Amino acid sequence: MARAWSLKSRPQGMPTMDNFTLIDLDARDLRDGEVRIANSWLSVDPYMRGRMNDVKSYTPPFEPGAPMQGGAIGTVVESRSDRFKEGDTVLHFAGWRDEAILPADQVQSLPQLDVDPQAYLGQLGMPGMTAYFGRLEGAGAKEGDTGFVSAAAGAVGSTVVQIAKAKGCRVIGSAGGAEKCAWVESLGADAVIDYKSGTPVVKALGEVARTGIDVYFDNVGGEHPDAAFAHGNQGARFAICGMISVYNSGKATELRYLARLIGMRMRVQGFIVSDYMDRAAEFYRDMGGWLKDGKLKRNETVFEGLDTMPDAFLGLFTGGNTGKMLVRV
Repeated sequence: MARAWSLKSRPQGMPTMDNFTLIDLDARDLRDGEVRIANSWLSVDPYMRGRMNDVKSYTPPFEPGAPMQGGAIGTVVESRSDRFKEGDTVLHFAGWRDEAILPADQVQSLPQLDVDPQAYLGQLGMPGMTAYFGRLEGAGAKEGDTGFVSAAAGAVGSTVVQIAKAKGCRVIGSAGGAEKCAWVESLGADAVIDYKSGTPVVKALGEVARTGIDVYFDNVGGEHPDAAFAHGNQGARFAICGMISVYNSGKATELRYLARLIGMRMRVQGFIVSDYMDRAAEFYRDMGGWLKDGKLKRNETVFEGLDTMPDAFLGLFTGGNTGKMLVRV
């Protein structure tokens, strides 16, 4: 019998295993136009924490007792649709489960690029698109800019670093711990600060950004945007796509250097990747070219088995991943 993870209760603060429960899915025959998919790869992403709260947002909240959702890669094992046949590998958003029944119009074929299928949940999927459009559109990065990237060892941040280098930018990354910092350096970052070193981020950034920064890409919140305001040049552009440091605590972010935004004419842009879904062809064109030219690297942290799904998700908030966090079913 197919199984799926569901919310048992809504978390208050940092989620725990007590907030999740594994439920059985009712077996049924396919209806016309549907496909049955055996999932092989499941994605966990920080935005899912927001869906655990019963609040209005850009995407509906998870409902306790119902299967949770997220990105997934799987194989069509039964089809009553002309669009897909048995054996097709597909992308969809009925994750957090080992099997999904979906209308064919909610399922996508994978683009024809020379990568492993799970890459479409990371660098060539939603996190990669977040990096691509956030860096180039939200922040308007251009050749010669100096950019600062928080969570630079994560799925989004590591791709931001590489896109920026491909576009001729100087890049400063922030990551936690020597191993992650070394990984970011291997991606081509010109400098990396270790936010776990004990040195305040604002001081560490000043030491490697002597002439300031032109672009900031925020995945974290907390000290990082404040440091960016402290060192932003005139006309600096900030793309804000995540603030994982406050998703569980709800703690207000202290911005001591915010007043510099006025005199330096900085621009701050929040964005959601779905704003750019109609431009996915641009993303695959450019990313496919950089991939072919050997300009893209990726890393994955993989948990094995559906039973480990909550552990993988919780690991996002404790620095448990380098690159994309995935579950292999």
